[in-house]
Amino acid sequence: MTATMSAIHRTAGSGDAYWAMGGLFEMKLLPDETGGLLGVAEVTQPPGMATPLHVHHNEAELFYVLTGSIWYEAGGVLHELEAGSLIWLPASVPHRFRIRGTDPARYVAITAPGGLLEMYREVGRPAGERVIPEEVDPDEIARWGHTAPRYGLEVLGPPLQP
Repeated sequence: MTATMSAIHRTAGSGDAYWAMGGLFEMKLLPDETGGLLGVAEVTQPPGMATPLHVHHNEAELFYVLTGSIWYEAGGVLHELEAGSLIWLPASVPHRFRIRGTDPARYVAITAPGGLLEMYREVGRPAGERVIPEEVDPDEIARWGHTAPRYGLEVLGPPLQP
C-alpha cells in the first residue's frame, strides 16, 4: 500500500459507513489512503453495547469521546470516559468496554497501523443511513469468528457487566 500524495478532506456525512457491533462506523480515513499507517472512524454505539475482553496483537488504538459515557477496562484498570476523554491503548493490551447510561456514545477511533478498520468493513454491512441500526445482523457474530483471527484480534473473556 502507498499513501496518497495529496491532502484528504472528509466532510460530515461523507465517506463509507458500515453497521457493525450494533453501531455505526463512519470511515474518515482508510488504511489504503495512509499507506497502512493508520485508520480513522467516527463510531456511534447504543447504550448497553459491550465488547468481550479482547486483545489486538497488531494495532494500537486511540479513542476520543465526543458524546456519551463509556466504561473502558484496559490492562485490568477501569476508566470512566466522558466527552472530551481520550484513551490510548498500545497493541497487545487486553481491553473491553461498555457504553454507559441511556444515550448513545460517539467517539473517534484511530488505529495504528490502520488495518483493523478493514475488519469492521468485512464483518459489518453497508449502512443504509447514518444512524444506529434498528437491529443487529444475526450473521455478524459468525463473521467475527472467522475474520477476527486474520486481523490479530483474540477474544479472552466476557464483556464488562453493567
